[in-house]
Amino acid sequence: MSDRRFFPRPAVEAAFNRWDWALLPLVLAVLVLLALAASQMARPFHLGEPLPLTLDVAWLPYYLLRTTLRMFIALAASVVFACVFAVLAAKVRAAEKVLVPLLDILQSIPILGFQAIAVAPFIALFPGNLFGVELAALFAIFTSQAWNMAFSLYQSLRTVPRELEEASRIFQLSGWQRFWRLELPFAMPGLLWNMMMSMSGGWFFVVASEAISVAGQDIKLPGVGSYIAVAIQARDLGAIGWAILGMLVGILLYDQLFFRPLLAWADRFRFEEAGSEQAPQSWLLTWLRRTQLLARLGEWPGRWITASFAPLRKTYDGRSIRARPRAPNPLWARAWDALLAALVLFAIWRLVSFIHTEVGWGEAAHVFRLGLYTLARVLVLIAVASLVWVPIGVWIGLNPRIAGRVQAVAQFLAAFPSNLVFPVAVLVIVKYHLDPDLWLSPLIILGTQWYLLFNVVAGASTIPTELRLAAQNLGLKGWLAWKRYLLPAIFPSFVTGAITASGGSWNASIVAEYVSWGDTHLQAAGLGSYIQQMTTAGDFPRIALGIGVMCVFVMALNHWVWRRLYRIAEERMHF
Repeated sequence: MSDRRFFPRPAVEAAFNRWDWALLPLVLAVLVLLALAASQMARPFHLGEPLPLTLDVAWLPYYLLRTTLRMFIALAASVVFACVFAVLAAKVRAAEKVLVPLLDILQSIPILGFQAIAVAPFIALFPGNLFGVELAALFAIFTSQAWNMAFSLYQSLRTVPRELEEASRIFQLSGWQRFWRLELPFAMPGLLWNMMMSMSGGWFFVVASEAISVAGQDIKLPGVGSYIAVAIQARDLGAIGWAILGMLVGILLYDQLFFRPLLAWADRFRFEEAGSEQAPQSWLLTWLRRTQLLARLGEWPGRWITASFAPLRKTYDGRSIRARPRAPNPLWARAWDALLAALVLFAIWRLVSFIHTEVGWGEAAHVFRLGLYTLARVLVLIAVASLVWVPIGVWIGLNPRIAGRVQAVAQFLAAFPSNLVFPVAVLVIVKYHLDPDLWLSPLIILGTQWYLLFNVVAGASTIPTELRLAAQNLGLKGWLAWKRYLLPAIFPSFVTGAITASGGSWNASIVAEYVSWGDTHLQAAGLGSYIQQMTTAGDFPRIALGIGVMCVFVMALNHWVWRRLYRIAEERMHF
């Protein structure tokens, strides 16, 4: 007897196409693994108690899961922070005057400085529990991810096309509706590429975030970062190789299972009238679209957001008096500017007092001169990296198929801990008697150059198809094509990448200008090596002086160079 009577062919095909039964075990397995990792994060812990950690390769998948879970939690917090920061900075002029310089300062302060401040309070909040140490690690990873995403979203909100702004005013969208229906969808492609960069950049600080020193105790949380730290202490090159392989596997997995589906999904938000010629593809997204269960679950967030539009809509139409634009009272702006000026003068007075009483003016002048050396290195390296990565980023961004192939490779290169290359640099410099002031300099840009690449790729991938076709029809080639439409199209994204790469380079100078391998130590004259030396000596006044001078340099560079480029991007060089 035929089985067709019991299993009608259309029903079997429908069930097969939905993939519901195939998806259920995968979802359950992921939930079980997450529950296991979460339960271990909240287990009892007492300061001074050693956490079990082994270099056995069999434990590496579990460590990879713990590290990846921390990075995704920090990534979610970074997205929320970026949305709040970007909206306030882009919409409120008074807030912009405070938030943008504050973010400049935060991205220039070394990650280890954040870690030293955060560990003790978090442990005090959760005594006798590992959750406090986990929160401190999450905070350190968050500080390595959030600034880049915040700058990206801020730049996108400031460069929304004028025709879209006009449409939002015509449809009388409230601020809440405008954010969800216009601003966030417009910023989504660039935000996703910066999320990938932030995720990859977080791997650089995994060792510092998972291997924590507090109250004279070394706490190594189970994870890839602490695995690498133990392997470095043991000089076990085999274990380091296995850790790098584990990182590669993890990056490939979350690239295929998370970022690639999101990029393919976000292609619908491209600002263009015609569809893209080569839309990004994702096998997982195609699979999930056939899954009826996830299709229903995916509708819920959209329904919740749509339901929030009604109570948060405008209560008046365009003909109402309340709809007329009203100029803000200039007295409030002047009062706010006066308050900020008073705070700046107070900070300058405290800085002058600190220098006079703690370190002396000769030391301050010496540190300022060292800052000029590091400034020259940063500017030259950013220029060289731009000449290399801008053409490559545009080429990748204009070819979705190529972008799909090199996406995971670029993430791995950006995630590769560049401090593992430092010992090789030391050996080469010592063997060939090279000048450390010159040959240690490229180490500054080694891990931060990827901010330029990812942002340029994001900018090039959002160039409208009709603009590309128009350039082809007009025969734009060579420098003329770069001048007329490529550079203006990617310029806002390039400035965002340059800002974050510059801030990251200042941060990286602390470990790149003073490197060692065993008993061999090399240093280049600069602000980074000064801070590292004072940190080793435990001279806290001079550590504070070095970090303060670094913040001054970063803020001055951002104000006099990058902010002016931002204004050019907002006024003239965007579509």
